[in-house]
Amino acid sequence: MTHDGPTDHVERNRRFWDDEAAAWHGPLARDHWAREEPSWGLWSTPESQVRVLPDGIDGMRVIELGCGTGYVSAWLARAGAHPVGIDLSEKQLATARAMQTEFGLDFPLVLGNAEKVPYEDATFDLAISEYGASLWCDPHQWIPEAARLLLPGGRLVFMRYSPLFALCAPPEGPASTTLSRPQFGLTQLHSGNNVQFVLPHGEMLRLLRSCGFVVEDLIEIQAPPTGPRDYPEVAADWARQWPSEEIWKARLAG
Repeated sequence: MTHDGPTDHVERNRRFWDDEAAAWHGPLARDHWAREEPSWGLWSTPESQVRVLPDGIDGMRVIELGCGTGYVSAWLARAGAHPVGIDLSEKQLATARAMQTEFGLDFPLVLGNAEKVPYEDATFDLAISEYGASLWCDPHQWIPEAARLLLPGGRLVFMRYSPLFALCAPPEGPASTTLSRPQFGLTQLHSGNNVQFVLPHGEMLRLLRSCGFVVEDLIEIQAPPTGPRDYPEVAADWARQWPSEEIWKARLAG
Protein backbone atom coordinates (compact mmCIF):
# COMPACT_ATOMS: atom_id res chain seq x y z
CA MET A 1 0.00 0.00 0.00
CA THR A 2 1.11 3.54 -0.64
CA HIS A 3 -0.18 6.85 0.61
CA ASP A 4 -0.96 9.28 -2.22
CA GLY A 5 -3.00 12.36 -2.91
CA PRO A 6 -6.51 12.73 -4.36
CA THR A 7 -7.65 10.33 -7.06
CA ASP A 8 -10.81 9.24 -8.83
CA HIS A 9 -11.45 6.58 -6.24
CA VAL A 10 -15.08 5.90 -7.17
CA GLU A 11 -14.33 4.68 -10.69
CA ARG A 12 -11.16 2.86 -9.66
CA ASN A 13 -13.01 1.01 -6.91
CA ARG A 14 -15.98 0.26 -9.17
CA ARG A 15 -13.66 -1.38 -11.69
CA PHE A 16 -11.84 -3.25 -8.93
CA TRP A 17 -15.01 -4.78 -7.52
CA ASP A 18 -16.57 -5.53 -10.89
CA ASP A 19 -13.46 -6.89 -12.60
CA GLU A 20 -11.57 -8.61 -9.81
CA ALA A 21 -12.97 -8.70 -6.32
CA ALA A 22 -16.42 -10.05 -7.20
CA ALA A 23 -14.76 -13.19 -8.56
CA TRP A 24 -13.35 -14.16 -5.15
CA HIS A 25 -15.83 -12.38 -2.88
CA GLY A 26 -18.93 -13.88 -4.48
CA PRO A 27 -18.26 -17.49 -3.39
CA LEU A 28 -18.11 -16.32 0.24
CA ALA A 29 -21.58 -14.79 0.07
CA ARG A 30 -23.48 -18.00 0.72
CA ASP A 31 -21.53 -18.69 3.91
CA HIS A 32 -22.22 -15.18 5.21
CA TRP A 33 -25.90 -15.30 4.27
CA ALA A 34 -26.35 -18.66 6.02
CA ARG A 35 -25.00 -17.59 9.41
CA GLU A 36 -27.54 -17.68 12.20
CA GLU A 37 -25.67 -15.10 14.28
CA PRO A 38 -23.99 -12.10 12.63
CA SER A 39 -20.22 -12.14 12.85
CA TRP A 40 -18.11 -9.19 11.86
CA GLY A 41 -14.93 -8.46 10.01
CA LEU A 42 -11.81 -10.43 9.24
CA TRP A 43 -11.92 -12.44 12.45
CA SER A 44 -15.67 -13.24 12.41
CA THR A 45 -16.20 -11.50 15.75
CA PRO A 46 -19.65 -12.61 16.96
CA GLU A 47 -22.47 -10.13 17.47
CA SER A 48 -22.94 -11.42 21.04
CA GLN A 49 -19.42 -10.15 21.83
CA VAL A 50 -19.46 -6.68 20.27
CA ARG A 51 -23.19 -5.80 20.02
CA VAL A 52 -22.84 -3.92 16.75
CA LEU A 53 -26.59 -3.72 16.19
CA PRO A 54 -28.62 -1.37 18.40
CA ASP A 55 -31.47 -2.57 20.59
CA GLY A 56 -34.92 -2.51 19.05
CA ILE A 57 -33.75 -3.33 15.51
CA ASP A 58 -37.17 -4.82 14.68
CA GLY A 59 -39.01 -2.34 12.45
CA MET A 60 -36.03 -0.03 11.91
CA ARG A 61 -35.41 1.46 8.48
CA VAL A 62 -31.76 0.77 7.66
CA ILE A 63 -29.40 1.84 4.87
CA GLU A 64 -26.34 -0.35 4.31
CA LEU A 65 -23.70 1.85 2.69
CA GLY A 66 -21.56 -0.25 0.39
CA CYS A 67 -23.52 -3.46 0.84
CA GLY A 68 -21.49 -5.73 -1.45
CA THR A 69 -23.24 -9.09 -1.57
CA GLY A 70 -25.86 -7.93 0.92
CA TYR A 71 -25.30 -10.32 3.80
CA VAL A 72 -25.42 -7.61 6.49
CA SER A 73 -28.78 -6.45 5.13
CA ALA A 74 -29.89 -10.09 5.15
CA TRP A 75 -29.03 -10.38 8.84
CA LEU A 76 -30.98 -7.18 9.50
CA ALA A 77 -33.99 -8.37 7.52
CA ARG A 78 -34.13 -11.59 9.52
CA ALA A 79 -34.08 -9.50 12.70
CA GLY A 80 -37.19 -7.64 11.52
CA ALA A 81 -35.55 -4.49 10.12
CA HIS A 82 -36.34 -2.96 6.73
CA PRO A 83 -32.94 -2.65 5.02
CA VAL A 84 -31.89 -1.01 1.78
CA GLY A 85 -28.49 -1.88 0.33
CA ILE A 86 -26.53 0.42 -1.98
CA ASP A 87 -23.35 -0.53 -3.81
CA LEU A 88 -21.44 0.68 -6.86
CA SER A 89 -20.65 -2.82 -8.21
CA GLU A 90 -23.19 -4.46 -10.51
CA LYS A 91 -21.51 -7.83 -10.04
CA GLN A 92 -21.69 -7.63 -6.26
CA LEU A 93 -25.37 -6.74 -6.45
CA ALA A 94 -26.00 -9.57 -8.90
CA THR A 95 -24.63 -11.97 -6.29
CA ALA A 96 -26.80 -10.31 -3.63
CA ARG A 97 -29.91 -10.81 -5.78
CA ALA A 98 -29.03 -14.46 -6.34
CA MET A 99 -28.70 -14.91 -2.58
CA GLN A 100 -32.07 -13.21 -2.03
CA THR A 101 -33.66 -15.81 -4.30
CA GLU A 102 -31.83 -18.71 -2.69
CA PHE A 103 -32.60 -17.66 0.90
CA GLY A 104 -36.11 -16.30 0.31
CA LEU A 105 -35.41 -12.74 1.43
CA ASP A 106 -36.34 -9.57 -0.42
CA PHE A 107 -35.19 -6.00 0.20
CA PRO A 108 -34.21 -3.14 -2.12
CA LEU A 109 -30.75 -3.23 -3.69
CA VAL A 110 -29.64 0.02 -5.31
CA LEU A 111 -26.80 0.46 -7.80
CA GLY A 112 -25.16 3.70 -6.75
CA ASN A 113 -22.51 5.60 -4.86
CA ALA A 114 -22.75 5.64 -1.06
CA GLU A 115 -21.36 9.19 -1.15
CA LYS A 116 -24.52 10.32 -3.01
CA VAL A 117 -27.49 8.17 -1.99
CA PRO A 118 -30.78 8.66 -3.91
CA TYR A 119 -33.02 8.89 -0.82
CA GLU A 120 -34.62 11.83 0.96
CA ASP A 121 -33.24 13.47 4.09
CA ALA A 122 -34.14 11.87 7.43
CA THR A 123 -35.31 8.58 5.90
CA PHE A 124 -33.51 5.98 8.02
CA ASP A 125 -33.10 4.98 11.67
CA LEU A 126 -29.74 3.26 11.18
CA ALA A 127 -26.85 3.56 8.72
CA ILE A 128 -24.39 0.68 8.74
CA SER A 129 -21.21 -0.24 6.88
CA GLU A 130 -18.92 -3.23 7.34
CA TYR A 131 -15.89 -2.63 5.13
CA GLY A 132 -18.15 -0.94 2.59
CA ALA A 133 -18.36 2.84 2.42
CA SER A 134 -16.43 2.82 5.68
CA LEU A 135 -13.29 1.73 3.79
CA TRP A 136 -13.86 2.35 0.09
CA CYS A 137 -15.50 5.81 0.16
CA ASP A 138 -14.14 9.22 1.11
CA PRO A 139 -15.14 9.72 4.77
CA HIS A 140 -15.53 13.46 4.16
CA GLN A 141 -18.27 12.53 1.68
CA TRP A 142 -20.00 9.44 3.02
CA ILE A 143 -20.21 10.41 6.70
CA PRO A 144 -22.03 13.72 5.99
CA GLU A 145 -24.26 11.73 3.64
CA ALA A 146 -25.05 9.26 6.41
CA ALA A 147 -25.95 12.18 8.68
CA ARG A 148 -28.27 13.56 6.00
CA LEU A 149 -30.05 10.23 5.60
CA LEU A 150 -30.64 9.63 9.32
CA LEU A 151 -33.49 10.82 11.47
CA PRO A 152 -32.53 12.79 14.60
CA GLY A 153 -31.38 10.22 17.14
CA GLY A 154 -30.53 7.77 14.36
CA ARG A 155 -27.52 5.49 14.68
CA LEU A 156 -24.39 5.11 12.60
CA VAL A 157 -22.31 1.94 12.93
CA PHE A 158 -19.29 1.13 10.81
CA MET A 159 -16.31 -1.22 10.72
CA ARG A 160 -12.97 -0.49 9.04
CA TYR A 161 -9.24 -1.13 9.23
CA SER A 162 -7.62 0.47 12.25
CA PRO A 163 -5.19 3.39 11.84
CA LEU A 164 -2.52 1.27 13.52
CA PHE A 165 -2.90 -1.37 10.83
CA ALA A 166 -2.62 1.33 8.15
CA LEU A 167 0.57 2.69 9.73
CA CYS A 168 2.15 -0.78 9.81
CA ALA A 169 1.04 -1.98 6.35
CA PRO A 170 4.01 -1.91 3.93
CA PRO A 171 3.65 -1.40 0.17
CA GLU A 172 3.73 -5.18 -0.29
CA GLY A 173 2.98 -7.98 2.15
CA PRO A 174 1.25 -8.17 5.53
CA ALA A 175 1.30 -5.66 8.38
CA SER A 176 4.61 -5.70 10.23
CA THR A 177 5.87 -4.55 13.61
CA THR A 178 7.50 -1.51 11.96
CA LEU A 179 5.78 1.76 11.15
CA SER A 180 5.67 2.11 7.37
CA ARG A 181 4.19 5.60 6.95
CA PRO A 182 3.54 8.75 8.98
CA GLN A 183 0.26 9.25 10.81
CA PHE A 184 0.05 12.94 9.94
CA GLY A 185 -1.55 13.17 6.53
CA LEU A 186 -2.85 9.60 6.62
CA THR A 187 -5.97 9.44 4.45
CA GLN A 188 -5.75 7.20 1.39
CA LEU A 189 -4.20 3.75 1.03
CA HIS A 190 -3.53 2.67 -2.54
CA SER A 191 -3.22 -1.06 -3.09
CA GLY A 192 -2.71 -1.93 -6.72
CA ASN A 193 -5.76 -0.68 -8.63
CA ASN A 194 -8.01 0.30 -5.72
CA VAL A 195 -8.20 3.08 -3.14
CA GLN A 196 -9.06 2.69 0.55
CA PHE A 197 -9.52 5.34 3.23
CA VAL A 198 -8.36 5.28 6.85
CA LEU A 199 -8.40 8.42 9.00
CA PRO A 200 -6.54 8.66 12.32
CA HIS A 201 -8.76 8.58 15.40
CA GLY A 202 -8.61 12.29 16.18
CA GLU A 203 -9.52 13.28 12.64
CA MET A 204 -12.36 10.75 12.50
CA LEU A 205 -13.71 11.96 15.85
CA ARG A 206 -13.69 15.58 14.70
CA LEU A 207 -15.38 14.67 11.42
CA LEU A 208 -18.16 12.75 13.16
CA ARG A 209 -18.76 15.60 15.61
CA SER A 210 -18.82 18.17 12.80
CA CYS A 211 -21.62 16.16 11.16
CA GLY A 212 -23.72 16.16 14.34
CA PHE A 213 -22.79 12.73 15.67
CA VAL A 214 -22.16 11.81 19.29
CA VAL A 215 -19.67 8.94 19.47
CA GLU A 216 -20.93 6.26 21.83
CA ASP A 217 -18.27 3.58 21.47
CA LEU A 218 -15.08 2.60 19.66
CA ILE A 219 -14.30 -1.12 19.78
CA GLU A 220 -10.82 -2.25 18.76
CA ILE A 221 -11.03 -5.87 17.63
CA GLN A 222 -8.61 -8.57 18.74
CA ALA A 223 -8.26 -11.77 16.72
CA PRO A 224 -9.29 -14.86 18.72
CA PRO A 225 -6.56 -17.08 20.20
CA THR A 226 -7.23 -19.98 17.82
CA GLY A 227 -9.03 -20.66 14.59
CA PRO A 228 -8.73 -17.74 12.18
CA ARG A 229 -6.61 -17.97 9.06
CA ASP A 230 -4.07 -15.39 8.01
CA TYR A 231 -4.89 -12.82 5.33
CA PRO A 232 -2.49 -11.39 2.74
CA GLU A 233 -2.67 -8.00 4.45
CA VAL A 234 -2.50 -9.14 8.08
CA ALA A 235 -1.66 -12.29 10.01
CA ALA A 236 -3.86 -13.52 12.84
CA ASP A 237 -0.91 -13.45 15.24
CA TRP A 238 -0.37 -9.75 14.48
CA ALA A 239 -4.04 -9.05 15.16
CA ARG A 240 -3.88 -10.86 18.48
CA GLN A 241 -1.38 -8.25 19.66
CA TRP A 242 -2.66 -5.10 17.93
CA PRO A 243 -6.06 -4.14 16.51
CA SER A 244 -6.26 -4.63 12.74
CA GLU A 245 -9.88 -3.44 12.64
CA GLU A 246 -12.32 -1.42 14.70
CA ILE A 247 -16.03 -0.66 15.09
CA TRP A 248 -17.41 2.85 15.61
CA LYS A 249 -20.87 3.49 17.07
CA ALA A 250 -22.40 6.95 16.93
CA ARG A 251 -25.77 8.65 17.36
CA LEU A 252 -27.04 11.66 15.45
CA ALA A 253 -27.87 14.39 17.94
CA GLY A 254 -31.36 15.82 17.87
